[in-house]
Amino acid sequence: MATKRGLETTETTQRREARRQFIIETAAKLFAEAGYADCEMDRVAAACGVAKGTLYLYFPGKQELFFAAVDLGMHQMQAALRAAYESATDPFKQIVKSIGAYLVFFEEHPHYVELLIQERAIFKDRKRSTYFEHRDEHRGRWRDHWLRMIAEGRVRDDLPVERIMDTIGSLLYGTMFTNHFIGRSVPREEQQHAIVEVMLRGLLKEGLGARG
Repeated sequence: MATKRGLETTETTQRREARRQFIIETAAKLFAEAGYADCEMDRVAAACGVAKGTLYLYFPGKQELFFAAVDLGMHQMQAALRAAYESATDPFKQIVKSIGAYLVFFEEHPHYVELLIQERAIFKDRKRSTYFEHRDEHRGRWRDHWLRMIAEGRVRDDLPVERIMDTIGSLLYGTMFTNHFIGRSVPREEQQHAIVEVMLRGLLKEGLGARG
């Protein structure tokens, strides 16, 4: 049975985590709107309705807060992809659903695209950007997925799996930025369909599309 002190500790931890999340989400939009250089901690504190010193209880400085904002966005994006993936059972449909979730996420959260741009432009000394750190973290799962489709005879086996993942990943990455800079020329569903038809069905053996 939990003690009163234990419950209070849990509640305090939850409140701190909720406040930290709120600070990060607020900062993410401010960084995207004003730019890293012009978004000082005072501005973030005012937007959060807290004292500036409170921010430093959670983050050593502006740079750490910025990276936390980018990291949160990529965590949320991967969670959206995972949910979409798990909403289907057929391997091909799982890919299609994930592509749709990717396009929707960045369309609904354009401030995270801005943060990715700023991270790349300002912190050029970073060996790996946050986007690719998260992508690489989930790469093994996608490798297993494609290998399973190849083993089932649904995907050509004359292309290295790494090249398949790199090509599709680069297409989506470029599409995300293109959509952000100039907007979509067609509805999102049509764009998703075009990606599937051009990129994915070209990999499938004839007559072996989505099953089930």
